[in-house]
Amino acid sequence: MHIKNIAGVLAMICLFSACSKNLEELNENTKDATQADGATFFAYATKSMADVMQDLTYGSSGTPFTICRLFAQHTSCNTYNEGSNYYAQFSWDNVYQDVLKNLDESKKTIVAEEPIDEAGAIQQRNQLAIIEIMNVYAYARLVESFGDIPYSEALNIDNVSAKYDDAETVYTDLFARLSAAIENLDASGGSFGTSDLIYGGDAGAWIKFGNSLKLQMGLRMIDALPELGAEAVQQASSNLIGSNAENAVLVYQEATPNTNPLYVDLAIGNRQDFVAAAPLVDVMNTLNDPRRAVFFTTVNGNFVGAPYGQPVEYGQYSHFGGLFYTPSVPSIFIDYATVEFLLAEAAERGIVGTAAEAEMHYNNAIKASFEYYGVTGAEAYLQQASVAYQTAPGAWKEKIGLQKWIALYNQGYEAWTEYRRLDYPKLQAPPNGFIDIVPVRLLYPTSEQTLNGASWQAASDAIGGDLMTTKLFWDTY
Repeated sequence: MHIKNIAGVLAMICLFSACSKNLEELNENTKDATQADGATFFAYATKSMADVMQDLTYGSSGTPFTICRLFAQHTSCNTYNEGSNYYAQFSWDNVYQDVLKNLDESKKTIVAEEPIDEAGAIQQRNQLAIIEIMNVYAYARLVESFGDIPYSEALNIDNVSAKYDDAETVYTDLFARLSAAIENLDASGGSFGTSDLIYGGDAGAWIKFGNSLKLQMGLRMIDALPELGAEAVQQASSNLIGSNAENAVLVYQEATPNTNPLYVDLAIGNRQDFVAAAPLVDVMNTLNDPRRAVFFTTVNGNFVGAPYGQPVEYGQYSHFGGLFYTPSVPSIFIDYATVEFLLAEAAERGIVGTAAEAEMHYNNAIKASFEYYGVTGAEAYLQQASVAYQTAPGAWKEKIGLQKWIALYNQGYEAWTEYRRLDYPKLQAPPNGFIDIVPVRLLYPTSEQTLNGASWQAASDAIGGDLMTTKLFWDTY
């Protein structure tokens, strides 16, 4: 072989040999992050929870709580009627994976950090307490919707057959966790700063959120666990969310990918398969409720609700108002109106305050709802005989239940849950419904039957059947 050829071959061999040692490095993406801090995990989990409560997509690939706006009969499907007629499947993957798992990773990352001083130690405690409040918020909604759920063995990637824990036991434990988290918060210290997408790092505001959540949980379990429920209400009766400025909300941004999922579906996706439902629109029409102009569009100047669960022509009925076509419309976790309605109930039950104070809280709640949506006329609305607390039809559950149901528009999960608990307003299943009552529970995801069959079967048997008609432990009436 010619000397030059040999030299060339040797050079190629050497070059290949050198390159081969670095082939793995060539496959490395140096632009993507390989690790995240606890604040980043927390922010992602918070936004994911907000998305879960706002999205319109339902079914096996959608969020479990999306369909609740249909179950509350605030909205109806005008084209694809499966959801409105209760032919529905549910997935909880985005709650366990996107919310709870990221909260878990946030906690692990923060615990592993060593505070450098006392201020850092306070900040760390505040961060961990806030993570706990969000954990309780997410898990409570799973229990309130499904019943027994994976809890003690959840989030372990090495256990793909997690057992389901008893719903009452889980809820009781969540209450204890929430109480401890509130106690651990120090309003004088920092927390997540700008990574806190709800309160911007204000630990004092999280104390109010935590107490408001405890008040809500106390009244949700009070019929089944009266002593514990009353204890929760009494403990949480002060330092609550006290104005719309203190609402627990996530305000979305103007640009993708951080816009409200409603905007993505309605404005960008131009979805025209949802219309305003007659049960809500008709009540608001009867009461001449000024909030209609925010909640709905008009048809020839009128607010027109579609017969629930029936196929209809989109253009003949009202649908989501213009507010919900804006990218930054907030997702509400708990608001001031909800807190005041809860205090009105607590007063009627004789737990906190007197029955005479129930009217004050009821009025405050309605005024708060009007104020939040920028609507005037609350005083005139409250003077109507059909709205005024002393003259509105029915006992306190009916008065509070009806007005709360209206105020919880675009909070579909909350509206459905309070309907189940208070049993007002009286809603009827559609004529072609899969079941003949409004669902009182969500079905377990179909994937659980195939991937975690033994645990699913045990849980189904324990709660009385994996059915939408199976009442959960807290829903005793």
